[in-house]
Amino acid sequence: MSETRLVIVMRTDLGMGKGKIAAQAAHAAVGAAMRNQARPAFADWWRAGQPKVVLKVPDEDTLGLVVAAAEEAGLPVEVIHDAGRTQVAAGTATCCAIGPARQDALAPVTGSLPLL
Repeated sequence: MSETRLVIVMRTDLGMGKGKIAAQAAHAAVGAAMRNQARPAFADWWRAGQPKVVLKVPDEDTLGLVVAAAEEAGLPVEVIHDAGRTQVAAGTATCCAIGPARQDALAPVTGSLPLL
């Protein structure tokens, strides 16, 4: 059986600092976990220690393409829009979480993206 994981896809064009990136990734992970607790993959992911990987995309258009591909593949997706209190404008899509899902389902959508 393929490993279950959560993939976070982060935009790199926003000039976010390391702390802001960490906060956005945390929002994505928590949102995905809360929204997908009833899915069968969630229990496997939880028992495995909640493995995650953070990948990057260069801009909003590419993030949108990844989100659309994940949705088309039937994967759970959580898009994070910033509140606008610090480094980016309110409503800016900063990242997304895809999963938790099996790696073999994630690979066609995220397998070509580089690590952050």
